[in-house]
Amino acid sequence: MNLFSVRRVLVAAATLSLAVTAQAADISGAGATFPYPVYSKWADAYKTQTGVGLNYQSIGSGGGIKQIKAKTVTFGATDKPLEPKELQEAGLVQFPMIIGGVVPVVNIKGIKGGALTLDGATVASIYLGEITKWNDPKIKKLNPKLALPATDIAPVYRSDGSGTNFLFTDYLSKSSPKFKESIGANASVQWPTGIGAKGNEGVANMTTQTDGAIGYVEYAFAKQNSMAYALLVNKGGKAVSPSAESFQAAASNADWAHAPGYYLILTDQAGAASWPITGASFILVYGNPPKPAETAEALKFFDWAYQKGAKMAADLDYVPLPEGLIKQVRATWKSDIKGIPAIAAK
Repeated sequence: MNLFSVRRVLVAAATLSLAVTAQAADISGAGATFPYPVYSKWADAYKTQTGVGLNYQSIGSGGGIKQIKAKTVTFGATDKPLEPKELQEAGLVQFPMIIGGVVPVVNIKGIKGGALTLDGATVASIYLGEITKWNDPKIKKLNPKLALPATDIAPVYRSDGSGTNFLFTDYLSKSSPKFKESIGANASVQWPTGIGAKGNEGVANMTTQTDGAIGYVEYAFAKQNSMAYALLVNKGGKAVSPSAESFQAAASNADWAHAPGYYLILTDQAGAASWPITGASFILVYGNPPKPAETAEALKFFDWAYQKGAKMAADLDYVPLPEGLIKQVRATWKSDIKGIPAIAAK
């Protein structure tokens, strides 16, 4: 083999090596739109620091569960935690990543964010089609000093299977026996009235474009789009604003240590300061990963996010997990996920 041929072989080998490295560096995930703003922010910072990219498809929790079960992504993300039996049957390991809140958002002329107060029973009646005008007596009773128009209410709902849907319908089911019986709590439900939109992004856009609309989105979407949000009367009877503090108050009594598979619902928690539609967002990976190196890369990213991402999360009004829970999650990685390097499971 002459010198030119040797060089050509070496160049080809180097190119192949780079291609393989680049492919291995891609972390693929899909699922919940609820945590997308913070995952996107983390991904940008992580790539700057490590050169490793994250390809995350914000397609809703239902889509994320389907894709991880089909093994087309390295991890799935869901705001509706899978029950322990389903995890076991699918061979999946589940752990919480971030805590946030779902907020009702409105588009009513003359009504600014934080001016309107609602409660769970009233919101349930709106989505059941029983309350159809913004000046309905039940809404006026909650807002005696607010000049409410006789505008038709246009409920906007998630048309895709989503954890945001689950958190919202779980809260309304706890607030209204009729809602629980006729619609129920699930990632995908049959709504009797309203306008469907896909993803938190779609609901935010549809609510902004529709006069008299009410929708429900993750709080970061409400802030990013400068949307008017409503206060909610919580289980303690107090009208509270959505904020990192009120999400933290709802999550403060969560007993993760006694929640098999981290299956825990944080809606309608007790406490005067608790936001009633608080929820955790979860990650799903295989306990016996089909591609251990790729799962290890994903866990390195999540470990970095636990260590370095708290401020970025707080800036978007998410609540980072407490240190004790993070230690518990790392112990779960080590005990329940096979074939990953020790560096990814401290």
